[in-house]
Amino acid sequence: MKYTIPFSFFFLFFLSSCLKEKNIEFSNTPTPYDLTIPANFPPVELPDDNPLTVEGIQLGRHLFWENRMSGDNSMSCASCHAPQYAFSDPSPRSIGINGDSSKRNSMVLQNLAWSNDFFWDGSVITLEEQILLPVMDSTEMDESWSNFLNEIKYDNLYRELFYDAFGTLEPDSTHAAKAIAQFLRTMISSNSKYDKVLRYEANFTPDENAGFSSFNSLTGGDCFHCHGGILGTDLSYKNNGLDEFPIDSGRGLVTLNPLDNFKFKVPSIRNIEYSAPYMHDGRFNTIDQVIDFYSTGVHANSPNIDPLIEFASQGGVQLNPTERMQLKAFLLTLSDSSFINNPDFSNPF
Repeated sequence: MKYTIPFSFFFLFFLSSCLKEKNIEFSNTPTPYDLTIPANFPPVELPDDNPLTVEGIQLGRHLFWENRMSGDNSMSCASCHAPQYAFSDPSPRSIGINGDSSKRNSMVLQNLAWSNDFFWDGSVITLEEQILLPVMDSTEMDESWSNFLNEIKYDNLYRELFYDAFGTLEPDSTHAAKAIAQFLRTMISSNSKYDKVLRYEANFTPDENAGFSSFNSLTGGDCFHCHGGILGTDLSYKNNGLDEFPIDSGRGLVTLNPLDNFKFKVPSIRNIEYSAPYMHDGRFNTIDQVIDFYSTGVHANSPNIDPLIEFASQGGVQLNPTERMQLKAFLLTLSDSSFINNPDFSNPF
């Protein structure tokens, strides 16, 4: 009797032999990636156990846009962190694959190389750990890392990408998280009109200049305490008086310190034009609503309200319509269109 062995068998055997030969005979030497830090930005401290490499960043970019990381293959990291929204979500709270709403608004992904902890409440202290959680969260992507890695186990593209980045044909969740973290750390926004003014490449209009002065004035918008500096945030946790009777305990749920109740991480105002809605619960749809809140809507009796909200007793800084328009004009100079349209961050598939 004559038996015919399918061609696919020979192909798989040949592919497996080649990969094994590559793994044994060739050393893996990823290419170091030199992160360009803007001259007026603080220095960056990168983790020793996850240096930036060209290959790691490339793998991370693919994983960031990979729908197969979700339980039903419909959602990627980019689904809730879309470029046109400064890598955030236009919905107040993102919807996971099972139709569940996330607890808080999706935060922007920019200049994360300078962050020391993550999420609105700072519940994780490394970017790598932050990446692991949404995939496993049943209200978000609802997938196990082992299932995802099994799904791509024989995907030739990913076998090559993981090998080139980490020298392994048997990657685990740590490799994936490190790669995505590398990719995210390259996402630097530093080319807004505001940046160009600082570099003497552009000039503010009269309204933008007046708004900038108000932003930095104790008797004006008084924004600089929390949002001053080149990053647009002091990276602290504060209660800004959103509610007289707040529900979400925020930072206090992490530290278990009652003095941290109702505090949330100060978000960067860079690219604020693109990142609506605003606040941890996405309650404000427009920049005008945010400015109105700080002008007249602050709740002075909110527990643990930050002392830097200096005009809380009168409901806010009391900007008049012209001053509000000027402050908004300045905030719009923080828009960096080259960042949200950077092809290095776009979908590689």
